[in-house]
Amino acid sequence: MSRFVDRADAGRQLAGALDSWRADPRALVLGLARGGVVVAAQVALALDAKFTVMVVRKLGLPGHPEVAMGAIGEGGVMVMDERTVSSAGVTPERFAEVRSREEVELARRVKLYRAGAPDVSIADAVALIVDDGIATGATARAACRVARAARAARVVLAAPVGARSAVGEVRGEADEVVVLVTAGGSFAVGEWYDDFDQTSDAEVLAWRDEVRRRHASSERGSGE
Repeated sequence: MSRFVDRADAGRQLAGALDSWRADPRALVLGLARGGVVVAAQVALALDAKFTVMVVRKLGLPGHPEVAMGAIGEGGVMVMDERTVSSAGVTPERFAEVRSREEVELARRVKLYRAGAPDVSIADAVALIVDDGIATGATARAACRVARAARAARVVLAAPVGARSAVGEVRGEADEVVVLVTAGGSFAVGEWYDDFDQTSDAEVLAWRDEVRRRHASSERGSGE
């Protein structure tokens, strides 16, 4: 049974659980591209926080790309799910092949999402990393490591929904984990949404620009 109408609805609900960071100058919302950006945009708007896009890529299991055997992030960060790799018999060569392919896409997205707008520094910020759901935890763990490498003062991982086992695993990577709904058994993020259509690059850029425009307007209005 779905809990959220769409990603925007999920983001508005998630923002309520992150209200302690409202208007905190240290708060920086990082939306995981692509689907997490829509959720994160609503969080950033509600909290009146700075916002940027973080790029992390799942490494899909050969033959079953929907299953994560790891993830990569900016700055050369990589997470490997050794249990999945071992049980599926993925060779080092096959793993490297998948990683190489995803590194190309990661680089493409980083270049696209950084273009036309100044980047926002993670150093010394409270990094509020937001995704649309946590299925295996691989991308979430990679995102936390990217934030750590960028010298975030505190790392908070937030999502509307997550698999109970995956949420448990990512707690070791973040200072705080905020998930509205956790579920056991067979888990698919899309089942918790009425509308879970794929997010496009154009939508990512539109939300990035809209949130930054509104935040800048708010800062000018407050005289900062």
